[in-house]
Amino acid sequence: MGIFDKGVKKTNEGFFKRLSRAIVGKSRVDDSVLDAIEEALISSDMGVDTTLKIIDNLEERVEKDKFMSMTELTEMLRDEIAKLLDVDGAPEPQEKSSGWFSGKKEVLPYDFTKKPYVILVVGVNGVGKTTTIGKLAARLKASGKNVVLGAADTFRAAAVEQLQIWADRAGVSIVKQEMGSDPASVAYDTVSSAVAKGADVVIIDPAGRLHNRVNLMNELTKIRNVIRKVIPDAPHEVMLVLDGSTGQNAYQQAKEFSKATDVNSLAITKLDGSAKGGVVIGIVDQLKVPIKFIGIGEGIDDLKVFDKKEFAASLFNPEDIDK
Repeated sequence: MGIFDKGVKKTNEGFFKRLSRAIVGKSRVDDSVLDAIEEALISSDMGVDTTLKIIDNLEERVEKDKFMSMTELTEMLRDEIAKLLDVDGAPEPQEKSSGWFSGKKEVLPYDFTKKPYVILVVGVNGVGKTTTIGKLAARLKASGKNVVLGAADTFRAAAVEQLQIWADRAGVSIVKQEMGSDPASVAYDTVSSAVAKGADVVIIDPAGRLHNRVNLMNELTKIRNVIRKVIPDAPHEVMLVLDGSTGQNAYQQAKEFSKATDVNSLAITKLDGSAKGGVVIGIVDQLKVPIKFIGIGEGIDDLKVFDKKEFAASLFNPEDIDK
């Protein structure tokens, strides 16, 4: 079983249910099969532009081999998806059976030569941003890194409390101030504390608002500017957390946050309960921002380093055609 099978199970089932209706009794790929693939991809919320790109490439390849089997077609589909997900900054494939609880070392997708490595995590309320930060802090700590969290969402007491719970659970430091404090002040204190302690990684959790892009942009710009007073090239990463179950809403959020700040990585949550897993492919294809992590469940170990080939294999498994 692949590591992403649980996360994309519903998308996988929805895709092959549609495809199987179109291929019953057929020995080769024809226009009706390609139409069925197009419909299935759009239904998974991949987006029209990305879907048409895939269909065009499939048509071109099918043209060369009229009598392609359905298994070959599925393999080809996996290749096309993996290609779309292969953008600059995408994590390298993990060694088989590597991971948090295996005997083999998992390679986390960060440049730890920058110390401390500063990650600003953005996203709207409710997408699982603080939980993602907590899980990430836990696995960084488990890999031997000294981590400091910054509770810069000073507008919601629940956000600070939740981050404190995760800090305690992961055994990492947290910097916080009174409710209503300036988020930029919290960010400044966090990186200053991290530098003084010789910490390896800083993760800052700002407010998750999006109703006013100008305010959001101003707040994130202010946070970035104060961080740079301490570490001139920080933040090294702005990671956007998206709820994969919201389909095209996730894509709209990604576009808005990309306009407001320099998003350069993604973490996708809640895919395990959704049939809309195709949206992650559309987002990467349209915005050219790599996915670094994917959440496939509630457990602390259910935040996985993203592997494009494993993901494509789980999404389109040839064995599912015959089910």
